[in-house]
Amino acid sequence: MSVQEFVEAIVSFVRAHETWAIPVAFVVAFLESFCFLSILWPGTAILVGIAALLAKSGVELSVLWPAIIAAGIGGSFGYALSYWIGLYYKQGIRQLWPFSRSPAMVDSGQAFFDRWGALSVFFGHFFGPVRAVIPVVAGMYALPQWQFQLANIVSAFIWAAGIIAPSYFGFGYFLGADPAPAAP
Repeated sequence: MSVQEFVEAIVSFVRAHETWAIPVAFVVAFLESFCFLSILWPGTAILVGIAALLAKSGVELSVLWPAIIAAGIGGSFGYALSYWIGLYYKQGIRQLWPFSRSPAMVDSGQAFFDRWGALSVFFGHFFGPVRAVIPVVAGMYALPQWQFQLANIVSAFIWAAGIIAPSYFGFGYFLGADPAPAAP
């Protein structure tokens, strides 16, 4: 199964079961933000597809905002777990897959972290190439928990809203759907 077919399968599932949009948004964002899976997981494409689908079907904003919140929570949890893995393994993370196969990934994450410090956690949610490694490096460096979580939570919710809302409103406009139907 290709990546495109995989994305289409998840989006089709949500099309058939709109009530699952919120838990699916959580799981997709968690996997997109978790260190080992974010390398392979097409989470952004799935969230864009789900948001466009919700707009096309005319789902009210009462579903959109919980989906954004669920994706923000999922993204925060994925990053937090990645941080704790880095905190636990420290430099030993280099012996774990996928980092053992791509040691340059950790090196580039460390360089990014050295330059931006706690802000790298904030930026990491938005830049795919470092998304997989920044929370792990923050844990390796033992960034204080409060600094990590502040940057993590704020950026996860901005990231979720920045992926879902423009897709919902933009696709709703271009597809001719009313993405925010008026209440009766």
